[in-house]
Amino acid sequence: MISKTAEYALRTVACLASAPAGIVLADELATRTQVPRRYLNTVLQDLGRAGIVKSKSGPGGGHSLLVDPKELSILDVINAVSPLERIRQCPLGLPSHTELCPLHAELDKAYAHTEKAFAGVTLGQVLASTKGVIPLCDLPISPEVKP
Repeated sequence: MISKTAEYALRTVACLASAPAGIVLADELATRTQVPRRYLNTVLQDLGRAGIVKSKSGPGGGHSLLVDPKELSILDVINAVSPLERIRQCPLGLPSHTELCPLHAELDKAYAHTEKAFAGVTLGQVLASTKGVIPLCDLPISPEVKP
């Protein structure tokens, strides 16, 4: 349903949001998110252009979030790198289809529901989940220890 790039962006933003120091080096991001290093650069550039991530080079540099995770929806992250495509007109370009045919209307309804679901969940909500499985962590964190 979402692109690999969007998946990588979500992993990257989750990692940055859970970083205690707030700044993460690219090599550490690549390792923790399992995003290929070269691809990670592209993802970080897209997130930077969208105003979600800030990058600083040199000593003390790294990558950090510019947006509070409580204000950053899953849809915001996805749209920064690989926007969801809604169906606004006949994909076949048929002149007689002045409105969507029943097939494409149903597909667009599904896209609309997905878009609404992603817009309704913030990264802060995801990271605050109490289910015991923490994003990007191999082992659950004990109740006494929070990321």
